[in-house]
Amino acid sequence: MTMLSVASIILFLGAMAMVLLRIKDQRADDGEWRRLALFQPQAPAAFEPACLAALPEPARRYFAYTIQPGTPLLPVAEIQMRGQFSLGTKEAPNYLPMEARQILASPHGFVWAMRTRGGMPISGSDSGRWTRFRILGVIPVARLGGDPDHTRSAFGRYVAEAVFWTPAALLPSPGVDWQAVDQDTARVTIRHGSLEQSVDVTVDSEGRPVQVLFQRWSNANPDRTHRLQPFGGRMSDFREVEGYRLPFRVEAGNFFGTDDYFPFFLAEVTAIRFPQVS
Repeated sequence: MTMLSVASIILFLGAMAMVLLRIKDQRADDGEWRRLALFQPQAPAAFEPACLAALPEPARRYFAYTIQPGTPLLPVAEIQMRGQFSLGTKEAPNYLPMEARQILASPHGFVWAMRTRGGMPISGSDSGRWTRFRILGVIPVARLGGDPDHTRSAFGRYVAEAVFWTPAALLPSPGVDWQAVDQDTARVTIRHGSLEQSVDVTVDSEGRPVQVLFQRWSNANPDRTHRLQPFGGRMSDFREVEGYRLPFRVEAGNFFGTDDYFPFFLAEVTAIRFPQVS
């Protein structure tokens, strides 16, 4: 057997291994998506504004705007989006057009499946359990997760995104507490098992949640060291979806509220739905 033949076999086996890994990852995505969808209640209660009486005024304003009276309380949402995603820096963002779909089931988890358009295509998924991305559909370039740092960082993300798209998940209940920060800002704290995350929600005069800010456990810093640092974003273009008023335009990034803020995530929502449990 020639060296060329050996090299060809090695390349073939390597390619097959990457394809099989891609299939395994897709099955994991699908399984986690199905698991999270089951947290949608089969017989949801209806929203009654009276349940807000004990909340600080900015929180009452937030819920009065985002959930209409009588709306079924559905804490699980599926979101489709497009926009721009950056793997670069503030100085050289190199935004890539992207499309993504997501299931959000705070505080239990999320799956965000994304692919970029143009240039070297990147695809993969982010979740409460892993971060997996690849180029050309099969070549792994990032495989993270399964450790406390990743779990804590991901928890911060999907708790904050509940403010955007699943306000029903943030209503007063065991594990959900609200406190006043100022006349237009309330702080929600979510506890789930050993995890805890607080998020500051700023609302306008009508109750639109126009900004979120929280301390996220992250290593997105020059030292590449996990620590608490500001993260947040802004919301706009609110539309009605099945009794909810939700933002269809979102930007977010590290060091929100500082001179180092860099919005690496710019999304335009194309659809939001609340899946039903069959």
